[in-house]
Amino acid sequence: MKSRERILAALDHRQTDRVGVDFSGHRSSGIAAIAYPKLREHLGLGPKPVRVYDVIQQLAVVDEDVLDRFGADTIELGRGFALDAESWSPWTLPDGTPCFVPAWTPIERDDKRWVIRSKSGRVLAHMPDGALYFEQTYFPFVDGDDLDAISDVLAESMWTAIASPPGPIDSEQLCEGAKRLRARSDRAIIGLFGGNLFEVGQFLYRNDVFMMLLASEPAHAQKFLDKLMEIHMANLERFLAAVGEHIDIILFGDDLGMQTGPMMSPAMYCEFFKPRHKLLWSRAKELADVKVMLHCCGGVRELLPHLIEAGVDAINPVQISCSGMDAGELKAEFGKDITFWGGGCDTRDILPNGTTEQIAEHVGRQVKILSPGGGFVFQQVHNILANVKPESIVAMFDTVNAAS
Repeated sequence: MKSRERILAALDHRQTDRVGVDFSGHRSSGIAAIAYPKLREHLGLGPKPVRVYDVIQQLAVVDEDVLDRFGADTIELGRGFALDAESWSPWTLPDGTPCFVPAWTPIERDDKRWVIRSKSGRVLAHMPDGALYFEQTYFPFVDGDDLDAISDVLAESMWTAIASPPGPIDSEQLCEGAKRLRARSDRAIIGLFGGNLFEVGQFLYRNDVFMMLLASEPAHAQKFLDKLMEIHMANLERFLAAVGEHIDIILFGDDLGMQTGPMMSPAMYCEFFKPRHKLLWSRAKELADVKVMLHCCGGVRELLPHLIEAGVDAINPVQISCSGMDAGELKAEFGKDITFWGGGCDTRDILPNGTTEQIAEHVGRQVKILSPGGGFVFQQVHNILANVKPESIVAMFDTVNAAS
């Protein structure tokens, strides 16, 4: 099987020749930029410029030679863009490693921290000295909202400021970039769309304020989500009109879980989010021949039946360290109805702290549990962080490939 065929077979719950592997196919399956050059050196690969495509999470672009070494079967749509030298500006990682960041990312030094500003000059996020990531500092609706201004507010949000060049990429550019990537890669292409509902509420109102809004002012929360849906649906139409025929998976996002379980009751999910997720995901499948994946961190076992009914095909990252997220139980209960895109290696405790033998044993066990009958794509649970040793990363991926 070729990579694209292997991933699509897994999503169709068919047994594959080997386990499909996702490494850096989206913004939650990658590697910290600090760890990346150490991995290249350990693998005996020549040095290459470190390109930090996601400044907030400090994620590196993983080069083709590393993807080939680990048998990666996926690639993110963004790899069709911004790979020329003019798209990057020099910067320095927190550990002193020279790197490049997207030229349009407005990073500035401000006393003992780095900041990202909006076009109007407001500080949206900062990274104090000693930290490894940027965190959001500005919540525009925390003291009151203006639902008619959502589009303008989103245009100056933290994630928008780092996600794309100034001004929209027109549909023709988007189509051409997707077409180029499709022509040169047989990996399954993941188109990152987002369409976040719960999380956009958190980004705008702040987590605590948005949760109180859902609980105490449901009618107003519904109006907010309706306004947001208008924006998402229009963007979805444009996005898939441009790239739909060139991608295989469309990725939506909404972190709904905590370490101890869902952030909300199934009843609240069904009241506010399930109908809207269903509209987004069904429309995506009407517009293009794509599979729908949801990035959703945390313990979400109680919500899985509703996510499946809403039309999701795959869930990521399958955070196996959380309450209710035992891989064997999930596979037995939901394995015929949803693809587990992740759960292959615990990144909280095992990958950063385990020996290579412990990592290999853990990964081998997870693959044995999740891979029978298809419906599984290997990914470590979220990004490989800065403190993970290269030999641990190699042990993880080599175990997957050996198990196949």
